[in-house]
Order: sequence, then structure tokens, then C-alpha cells
Amino acid sequence: MRNLKLIWDFRGPDAFKIAQHHEIHLKDYINANQISVISTGVEALSNMHVIAFLAVKEDIMKPIRDDLKPHRGQVYKID
Repeated sequence: MRNLKLIWDFRGPDAFKIAQHHEIHLKDYINANQISVISTGVEALSNMHVIAFLAVKEDIMKPIRDDLKPHRGQVYKID
């Protein structure tokens, strides 16, 4: 089974702070719904483009995707 990374993109000078705040909401959703996740995080792709993400197993992704409406997704590889 694949791991998937649900991604929310934030752009602009305040992107990092906004992405950090969004991660708080992701963690609240995880706790409220008792979801088993692989990881959450914030990654700066540049000084004007930052992502917040939530990585989950593929079999539980659809209801999370439908609830949270990520901007995009990709396969998540654990190093």
C-alpha cells in the first residue's frame, strides 16, 4: 500500500506563518477524528512558496481529501 502526501500550497511573504498555522488545524482534525497519520509538516520550497502537508496510507486518504480539500497530492516516500 502506498503512502500519500496531501499538500496545501501557500505563497507570498507570509506563506511560512500561514502554513505553520494550517498545520495546527491539520493536527486538530487528526485528533478530533482519531486518524492514524504518517506525518505532518511544513516545507519551504522557496522564500515565497511554502507547503503544509499531511501524509497518510492510501486506504484512508479519500475521506480526508474530501473533508480537507488539499490543493494537490503525491506519493510519499519515507527515507
